[in-house]
Amino acid sequence: MRKTIGILGGMGPLATCDLFSKIIQITDASCDQEHVRICIDNNTEISDRTNAIIRHGKDPVPEMVKSAVRLQSFGADVLIMPCNTAHYFYDRILPFVDIPFLSMIDETAKAISDRGLRKIGLLATDGTLQTAVYEKAFKKRGISIVVPPPENQVHIMDLIYNGVKAGNKEIDTKPTKKTIEDLFRKGAQTLVLGCTELPVAFDLYGFDYPKTDPTLILASRAVQFVGAKVKKEYL
Repeated sequence: MRKTIGILGGMGPLATCDLFSKIIQITDASCDQEHVRICIDNNTEISDRTNAIIRHGKDPVPEMVKSAVRLQSFGADVLIMPCNTAHYFYDRILPFVDIPFLSMIDETAKAISDRGLRKIGLLATDGTLQTAVYEKAFKKRGISIVVPPPENQVHIMDLIYNGVKAGNKEIDTKPTKKTIEDLFRKGAQTLVLGCTELPVAFDLYGFDYPKTDPTLILASRAVQFVGAKVKKEYL
């Protein structure tokens, strides 16, 4: 019997939906029965991760642990979590589960390294940037990172929180595009969309830049982990 993927979701709901959709999209299946069995806990009780990291807000870990344990009890054989910032708390969740828990950060760093890229532009929340989870993972593989300066980072946060999370299709994207183009001028070979709302944003607002989608990488890795096939174009 094929293994089951558990998605620790709710951070945010659209990002959770995006990961679920990508798992279905990339699976090489000709009928329902060849697709992957997936359990999702869209736990919107998990408090904001950036707020917890930067402003000492409510600790999200207790609810994240509840979801992880719940998914394991549902029969999940492997866990994945569609939130980059939440990976700052990854090591605090691990002791509470007895099943593998794939790291979006590590899988992305490996994929970038395998492509032979050596300099990336990182788009992420303030929380992810402050924790340096991507910097640490990429440094181990000899990959350098360029990030927006503070005066431009506000546009990325605006896109994430006042755009995608707020369901606002009318947000002004010109400042974000200028921020992105500045990263390429500084030598970035690709953009790492280091917030799970950003792949949604790129589709929603029609951004067309060289990019690496950690959500897609995580989806591919999870599908392979449970013994299903990934379509050739996504390998």
